[in-house]
Amino acid sequence: MENQISLRELQKEAVAFRAGLDSVILATSTPDAVPDASYAPAVLDNEERCHVLVSQLAQHTKNLLAHPVASLLWIEDAETARNPFARRRLVLECDALELERDSVDWNSMIDRMENAHGNTVPLLASLGDFVMFRFEALQGNYVRGFAEAYAVNGNELAVAQRRSR
Repeated sequence: MENQISLRELQKEAVAFRAGLDSVILATSTPDAVPDASYAPAVLDNEERCHVLVSQLAQHTKNLLAHPVASLLWIEDAETARNPFARRRLVLECDALELERDSVDWNSMIDRMENAHGNTVPLLASLGDFVMFRFEALQGNYVRGFAEAYAVNGNELAVAQRRSR
């Protein structure tokens, strides 16, 4: 018989899982609908929204500026996973918003990023080609392992239901 876990406990677990990872895999698409996968160091704000600081020279930044949506993936390290086919992961469909440089939100998140990722952050932020995006999660999927996938909603990762297909 499988162990039962409440939806609230699942939500807490998913939130803690995401908070425990310091980077995110970005799936974006070019204006011609060519898929592009990349990654960026990331931090969360007080409302659980993901933020990245990225260069306009990178394809993912060009994609986000032209088409401000993305799929974000946080995934368990292969070395710590019990099975490579059942790595814990969280995928969120998101709207992306470019933060205005030197705004209150920009400065607050630069400070948070520096605390999380070190003194490279102020250097990158000082370069004119770096922009910051805030992602608003719409819906997604939290996978705990084999046959344990759950629909989630919003930045707070409210667990809606267990997925059966």
